[in-house]
Amino acid sequence: MPELCDTSAVELHHLLAARKISPVELLDACLSRITSTNAAVNAVVTLDEPGARAAAKEAETAILRGENRGALHGLPVLIKDTQDTAGMRSTYGSPLLRDHVPVADQGSVARLRAAGAIIFGKTNTPEWAAGGNTRNPVFGATGNPFDPTRSAAGSSGGSAVALACGMASLASGSDTGGSLRNPAGYAGIVGMRPSYGLVASEKRAFGWSNLSTDGPMARSVADTALMLSVMASDDPRDPLAYTLPGEPVRARAERWAGPRPADLGKLRLAFTEDFGFAPTEQAIRRVFRNRVSKLAPLFVESREAAPDCTGADDAFAVLRAGLFLAMHGKNYKERPEMLGPNVRANVEEGLGYTLEDHARASTTQTRIYRAYQSFFEHHDVLISPTITLSPRPWSELYPAEIDGMPTKSYFHWLALAYAVTLAGHPAISIPLGRDEAGLPFGLQIVGPRGGDAIVLSVAASIEEAFAGDAQMCRPVPDLARLAAAPPLSSAPGFLTWE
Repeated sequence: MPELCDTSAVELHHLLAARKISPVELLDACLSRITSTNAAVNAVVTLDEPGARAAAKEAETAILRGENRGALHGLPVLIKDTQDTAGMRSTYGSPLLRDHVPVADQGSVARLRAAGAIIFGKTNTPEWAAGGNTRNPVFGATGNPFDPTRSAAGSSGGSAVALACGMASLASGSDTGGSLRNPAGYAGIVGMRPSYGLVASEKRAFGWSNLSTDGPMARSVADTALMLSVMASDDPRDPLAYTLPGEPVRARAERWAGPRPADLGKLRLAFTEDFGFAPTEQAIRRVFRNRVSKLAPLFVESREAAPDCTGADDAFAVLRAGLFLAMHGKNYKERPEMLGPNVRANVEEGLGYTLEDHARASTTQTRIYRAYQSFFEHHDVLISPTITLSPRPWSELYPAEIDGMPTKSYFHWLALAYAVTLAGHPAISIPLGRDEAGLPFGLQIVGPRGGDAIVLSVAASIEEAFAGDAQMCRPVPDLARLAAAPPLSSAPGFLTWE
């Protein structure tokens, strides 16, 4: 049996319910792993050890009494530091909130806690989740678990790295331009962007915008589905939240049985290296073509195709800038020195757009959405690389070029992700071996509108098909090497923004 902190959440749930392990024992294992490996990668930035121990002891007592308080009862869970946690520091990676301690959980965190999760720590994020490289001036940079000098992507980089290192079996994330999927791809774990509204949020500044959503992260598809089954909820404070009667991802804990296996042999697969516009490096394209050659025979048919995403770069840039202007415009005018370069760039960009620009972007987004609907009339599932390039050093603010071609913005290299964000379709990143640099390779799986259960089923079936394939299965970082590595905080530029 693997160490407890490396065991799947689904298995841990069964072991806890059967009283074969205790929540206290499990929490100790997670804390021990953090002690041995976190210094090398800086994934977990805040811990509430006394509160977690009290919660674990309470869960242990309840289990011994035969009580079942939910699908996550007794499981330690880490929370991204852009999500409010009652009584635990929540900084958003910003000096403005360096000492901020919320009095209440935000909705998605409250649902995890209500299902019995032990919320014991916070994971690192770029300032205000702005960017695909996890670093900020409050806690510093997060390193890739396979090479701490390289990027963990972002903005849920801390959660992804913590999972890869076995610091917990479940962690939360959020996604606008790939903030769940990109770090999952870089760390060799699973990250899912649900359909907007499935994980309700009362926190979005633009309640009617579909760009941002919270979601689950784990080391396996089944664990991801388990966490999503708890996070999914209706909430009247979220105008885009909706219910899906009978949908498996909304099943109650006592009925949850994991994602149903998909019959891949009856499904039509489409694959794309770039959605027709994403600046994907040749090394990633080569690995993806290799993966397609192994995946295609599992499906009834496969062909290279993608929805028409013409104008996606412009639409995403304008709509994203509007969000940042709404959230950070006041601080930009009054305290610009307290904002980092990514946030400032987005606000300045937003100030330069007109209402005509916004109308154009919204119209383009609608056209792309409708192109997706037409596309999925002829295909059942779409796959692509998760991210456009192999991890680069975290000291690089963002990739200014890909294969010698300049990128358009600090987020242009995330185009494979925001091609899906704009349409609002569910997507998941699963690990599928390593790339040519020996670092994790992520496969993005996109499903039809509202097809979260389909995405999970297909992902689970692909995961199972290659679980025994050394080239294609989930890679695992060298924990002994991380334990012996120097602390990341000693690296030059660890705490700088630029």
